[in-house]
Amino acid sequence: MTDSAESAPGSKRGKRERLVAAASRVLHEQGVEKTTLADIARVAEVPLGNVYYYFKTKDQLVEAAIEAHALNFRAMTASLDMHTGPRDRLKALLRGWIEQRELTARYGCPTGTLCSELDKRTDGLDRAAAEVMRLLIDYAERQFRSMGRSDSHELAIALVAAYQGISLLTNTFRDPELMAGEGRRLERWIDSLA
Repeated sequence: MTDSAESAPGSKRGKRERLVAAASRVLHEQGVEKTTLADIARVAEVPLGNVYYYFKTKDQLVEAAIEAHALNFRAMTASLDMHTGPRDRLKALLRGWIEQRELTARYGCPTGTLCSELDKRTDGLDRAAAEVMRLLIDYAERQFRSMGRSDSHELAIALVAAYQGISLLTNTFRDPELMAGEGRRLERWIDSLA
């Protein structure tokens, strides 16, 4: 079967992909506990009975959404790697976050809120979500190391902590300009480290 046939509407792969995309969106907007399989099926435009063909439980769908977060992050960092230097890559990462500030004001950081919510569980989904956050820290650490910083791990933690903190405040106060202001401050901070 060709890729186009596999991705065609109504195909097995197309429905599964729509379910995973819908799960990512609905889990971000409603949270894991409030989200039902029916909510996800409705957004994916897939009959509820079909969901069970692809995912036997909601947890399997949550796990697929976590995997999608990781794939999306890898794709994003691959596009960031097109920038000429590590400082430019980090600043492009910041700009991407700032572009999402309206969404963050409404629902919080997709990865951060998922990590926070799943951390209360001990079924393995908590660790799977944490691995997505680890991808972000590792990426930032590589950029700081490329800048010649021996404290690259600490700087990566500081950057991600600043982003997660401002995401929380942006969401709490429903004020997207908080994130824009912090983004400008973090850009200056990155420049000061070079």
